[in-house]
Amino acid sequence: MADHEMSCMCDAAPGNQPHRHRELYVFVVDKVNDRWICKQPEPPILNSVLDHIGNTPLVRLNRIAKAEGLQCELLAKCEYFNAGGSVKDRIAHRILEEAEVDGLIKPGDTIIEATSGNTGIGLALACAVKGYKCIITLPEKMSQEKVDVLRALGAQTIRTPTEAAWDSPQSHISVAKRLHADIPNSMILGQYTSPYNPVAHYDGTAEEILRACNNQLDMLVVGAGTGGTLTGIARKIKERCPECLIVGVDPIGSILAQPESLNQPPSGMYHVEGIGYDFIPDTLDRSIVDHWIKITDKPSFTMARRLIREEGLMCGGSSGGAVWAAVEAARSLGPGKRVVTILPDSVRNYMSRFLNDGWMENHSFLDSDEELRKKSERNAHWHGARVKDLNLKRAVVIEMSTPVLDAVELMKENGFDQLPVITARGILRGIVTLGNVLSLVTTGRVTSDAKVADVMFRFQTGSSKKFREITPETPLAELEHFFENNIAGIVTERLSIDEDRVAFLPVHVITAVDLLTHLISKKN
Repeated sequence: MADHEMSCMCDAAPGNQPHRHRELYVFVVDKVNDRWICKQPEPPILNSVLDHIGNTPLVRLNRIAKAEGLQCELLAKCEYFNAGGSVKDRIAHRILEEAEVDGLIKPGDTIIEATSGNTGIGLALACAVKGYKCIITLPEKMSQEKVDVLRALGAQTIRTPTEAAWDSPQSHISVAKRLHADIPNSMILGQYTSPYNPVAHYDGTAEEILRACNNQLDMLVVGAGTGGTLTGIARKIKERCPECLIVGVDPIGSILAQPESLNQPPSGMYHVEGIGYDFIPDTLDRSIVDHWIKITDKPSFTMARRLIREEGLMCGGSSGGAVWAAVEAARSLGPGKRVVTILPDSVRNYMSRFLNDGWMENHSFLDSDEELRKKSERNAHWHGARVKDLNLKRAVVIEMSTPVLDAVELMKENGFDQLPVITARGILRGIVTLGNVLSLVTTGRVTSDAKVADVMFRFQTGSSKKFREITPETPLAELEHFFENNIAGIVTERLSIDEDRVAFLPVHVITAVDLLTHLISKKN
């Protein structure tokens, strides 16, 4: 809480909107080491988790700066150390408390907010602690992890079409406004318009940076979403360090950057979350920005993965975009210069997205160097071994015309729970599993005199459920991910039927146990 507050109409908030400042920190000069130190550190016991918002660490990026050949110092403000895991905890808590001070909300009221997720999480966290109801509207493109966290915090979530323009009736902003009109005793937090969005960073985040850097800062690089973080920090830093360059970061497909010629095309889909918009929020003061850098998904996600792997910073995708832009901007700075950038949130929100190799591959985001490194690591792990090196037994197969009871007996005799299914010519058509046969028979969907063709799973080589071809020449390294989602695979050989058609003949069945056994035998 504030030690004291001051009423003000300064330009910390765009449009000189009335607001209050808070002296959140008391610092003194450490004359021995010539630096500022905090006189009131976080107490050993917090009154609530909301007291663990702010005072996030500023971390030097050693390995990435060196690898990129930077001569200057590169620092990252790790905002994911806030209680709710992102920089937005600061504004959610601040705006909510100011609304309480102004008597705009009371216990039992409903708080509504349109968000890309992080403000919603920060707000839902505060509402959970304070006892307010919470409704969050957010676009469908936002990660499922964010939705799961919101629901765990007790918030109701409403998804809206990603492609809806900000002023469309279907947008998350318009839906929030309709809910506010329909629900008595409700309030929209208003991160896009509230003066306390930038003021929270002017009073807090900027002070922390300046104190840590002893008022010596040459460049600030910040991503722009609502613009509150960028505006609030930049205004305070410009007051103390007038020569500091302010660099804004905006994804291609967003229209926040200036000059307007940078925003071509003016719209488009991008996967980095929590940054960029198709309108200019009231909380963004673009005049404070000296230079804009446009980013794209692939280098953003690649850099985020590097931050995790090389610096141990468990950050999100927009953090990668900010650091990539910071590296590019910092190339012009020499020794003795200092650059600070913001890491807005954590990898918690993106476990199934850029952290996942499969997702990155599906979107063609894996960096070529990273692909080669991973492939090299996998090959070294398996010593270049292929399926044929496993010396697998010949596959036990069954024809489609075989009675189901005979198939069950064959599986029992061999200790199998599935068998490859072939035609009379030996061509692979699918598999039959013990579990599926049992389910179909016990529920009466097939009778005991049914044929294997009636209960088999058919391979659909021309559909979205594409048959995964494994041959004796397939490297074992390529099967690691396959066995994360499959218990067995069928090794096949090709049979040319004519110029346009190819059939598959089953020769072996391979399991994860076969790979593990091979790996252990090589180590011994």
